[in-house]
Amino acid sequence: MKSQQLHKQFLRIKHQITHFTWGGAWALALPTYKQRNLTYFFYDGLFSAAGDKIILTYLTIYLLTLGVSGQQIGFLSSITNFSNALLLLPAAFLVEQTGDRKHIAIKSMLTGHLMIICMAVLPFFLLGSSALIWIMLALVILREAASNFAYPGWMDLTADIVPIEGRGRYFSSRNFIMGLASILITLLMGEFITLMGEPLGYQLAFLLAALFRIIAVTFFNRIKDPVPPQKIERHQESQFKPSFLNYLQSFLASIKEHPHFIRFIIYVAVLNFSIQISAPFFTVYMVETLHLTAAMIGVVTVMNAVANMLVQRRTGALVDQWGNRSVSLGLIFLIPLVSLIWGLWVHNYWQAIAVEIFSGLVWGGFNLVSFNALLQQTPEDQRARFSACYQIVVMLSLALGAGFGSLVFPKIEFVGVTLFSTAGRLIAALLFLFLVKDIRESKQASTG
Repeated sequence: MKSQQLHKQFLRIKHQITHFTWGGAWALALPTYKQRNLTYFFYDGLFSAAGDKIILTYLTIYLLTLGVSGQQIGFLSSITNFSNALLLLPAAFLVEQTGDRKHIAIKSMLTGHLMIICMAVLPFFLLGSSALIWIMLALVILREAASNFAYPGWMDLTADIVPIEGRGRYFSSRNFIMGLASILITLLMGEFITLMGEPLGYQLAFLLAALFRIIAVTFFNRIKDPVPPQKIERHQESQFKPSFLNYLQSFLASIKEHPHFIRFIIYVAVLNFSIQISAPFFTVYMVETLHLTAAMIGVVTVMNAVANMLVQRRTGALVDQWGNRSVSLGLIFLIPLVSLIWGLWVHNYWQAIAVEIFSGLVWGGFNLVSFNALLQQTPEDQRARFSACYQIVVMLSLALGAGFGSLVFPKIEFVGVTLFSTAGRLIAALLFLFLVKDIRESKQASTG
């Protein structure tokens, strides 16, 4: 009797966890394979977040430890984003020509994870060598390039995995668990790195990050693609497959047919350019000016993640209730305040924590609505190429922003780049207000 009760309790808990991985009971009406896809994608996000958070939080400090300068960090960000932009269109072309979006994404991801392993292992052999800095910078560029080559296929598949009627609830649940994983791993790794010392602590942390990302890929690999890859005979390839030049012409023509998307990427370009003017220098400022340790920077990052996590689920519910654009407008005009407060007010550890709590609340909600906006603005039958175009614009904007920030940083220092960033973010918010409309709302208005 007792064993039966335990078994029933176990099944009840299992069902609750499964429903949570779907974002709630809304997915009960979906076919079984779609429910499994939601669960696999959920756990892919969990382990991806754990691995990525280690890289995002500690990469800059790791590079500074190995002798990379603050200005080199800025230029690295610029070069990385520019090289990423060059690869996105060929990636979208490959996805559209083969139809095998899932395996293209997986192979690209695994290539990026191999670069992480190399970044962790090489200092064992080359520490103290002048060549190490340049090899590490090259590995960072290659890792980012591989990750972005996966983006068009990943984005195209994601839109088919998660039905539009539950995206707000699903991604709020997925983002919640990703935020929780980020919090735990950041705290643990910050203390671990400080305990182990430099650079060994960073090396071991990066090996763990690679392991987490590989586990994530195993879950992603189990997802069943709702649209099977196209089967094209080899002897028909030259006859039916367009050249890359023809694809580029078709690409530009299709973009011109969607003026709402052009308006959207204009706003995206200004926002990302403005963000990246100051973004590469926050960690540099904390290390070189505030003299924070890895553990302290980990706590700052965790407070951001906690705030991010707390706002995610509420934002998802508001999106499903009020619409994506309404929630976006409530958040985007708060974004300029983040960089403004950092530049004019943050002079110690506790102030950094306070502003990152505010930043987490703002960006936690905005990142969710931004992803939903991208799915809305891209046509379903051409999502791979439109998502590639979006990401190209993002990467070029980030490259130009980081390049501009790196050029002026030695002269105007941290306060100056944050003020430049604040002005640009405000302009981007105004562009969103006047240029970007909700596609579904627009269609209803035009047919009403």
